[in-house]
Order: sequence, then structure tokens, then C-alpha cells
Amino acid sequence: MKPLDGPADIFTRWEGAVAFRLFADQADPTLTVPEQIAAQVGDRILSGAMAPGERIGEQELADEFAVSRGPIREAIRILEREGLATILARRGAIVTELTAVELKELLEIRAGLFELVARKLAIQPTAELLAMLDAGVARLQALAQAPDAGDAYAETTYRLLILCARQCGNRRLQRMLTELSLQTLRYSKLGLASVARRQRSADLWQQTTEALRQGDVERMVTLTRLRIEESGEESIRQLEGQTHHD
Repeated sequence: MKPLDGPADIFTRWEGAVAFRLFADQADPTLTVPEQIAAQVGDRILSGAMAPGERIGEQELADEFAVSRGPIREAIRILEREGLATILARRGAIVTELTAVELKELLEIRAGLFELVARKLAIQPTAELLAMLDAGVARLQALAQAPDAGDAYAETTYRLLILCARQCGNRRLQRMLTELSLQTLRYSKLGLASVARRQRSADLWQQTTEALRQGDVERMVTLTRLRIEESGEESIRQLEGQTHHD
């Protein structure tokens, strides 16, 4: 897909600050060996290089990273804590594979957390926040039109959500929202695969930004929840379709 031109390019300054990885928001950048391994394996999971349900082999990772199995086990426990791995009794670890019910529950929690972010931001929206949203929405509108831009669109909405959370002034809320968003990003891509779905999402982002600019808090919150719920419903529908097909 060719690079986007125009106002959306302004968004590059902000989106570069958001990484799709564990520990991206950690104040201390120094990671232990297990954390470094967890970050690298987590990257593979988040990128789709390791699929939901895929086995995470301890010995294979120990050989790859030239460490004993102890740091690998600790790394897997970190991934489990972050919701990216599931440890099965007597069977080892696999990449977390959410059911439709589990995905629905996580998306409901994420929607509630982001509503808190939206209400905090609406108290006194800054010029930087509005500029960031305008540029981000412009990027979304461009990506919504491109047939092959589903993943890029989902990743951009993730960045916008996290950038908004960083400006709300509550680090614990930001951390919780980041964790949930990482866990559900792979599935959000399912719900934003079609052009029609992305166009609807981009339109709701635009309306939400205008409501924020006008100081209409309740409309902003309503539109935010509607956007998240609609995208979540489509993600769940697509996941259920995959399950039935399998």
C-alpha cells in the first residue's frame, strides 16, 4: 500500500510513540532476561507470527535464546499475566485463544475503561489533543477507503486509543487499557476487515472528535461507546464464524 499523503501525515509524530509490545509504557527501560524474552515472543504473538492456539515450546525457546529453561518459564508466566499466553496443566503453554464469550467480556471492560478516559479528557481538552485527534481521524478516513488496509486501520485506532489514555492523567487506567488493547488487537482486526465497517468506524471517530470540540460530553461518550460496541460485535461475529468453520 502506498504511503498516505496530506494532513494524515501529521499523525506520524504521535503514532511513533506507541509500540505494539509489552513493557512499552514502562518507565524504566531496563528489562530482565525473562522480560526481554517475553517482549520478543510477545511481539510475535501481537504481529500474528504466532497464531492463537499455537504451542509455545520451552526447549525451542531455550535453544533460540541460549538460556536455560528457567528464564523461559518465567517469560511464559509474564506472557500469561499479560493475557497473551495460556498455561495448560501437563500440556505446556499455548498462545491465548479467546472464545467469543471471553472476547465479548474483555471488549466490554475495555469500552468501560475508555469511557472513563473520554470523560476525563472532556473536562478540558487541550489544543494538542484536538490536533492529534484531527490528524488521527484523517489517517483513519484514508485507511478506511483502501481495500487492503484493515490491519493498518486497526493498529491506528489502537494508537489513538492509547495516545488518548496517556493524556487523561491516570497512569493505572492507561496501563489497564493498554493491556486489554494488546490482548484484543488481533481480534479487533477481524472486526475492521471490511471497507464498510472501517468507513462507519471512521465516521464515528469524526463525530466523536467534533462532539469533544463542542464540549458535548454526553454525545462524545455515547458515540465512543457506540463505535467500540459496533466494532466489537463484528469482531465476535467474525470469530464465531471462524470457529464454526473450523
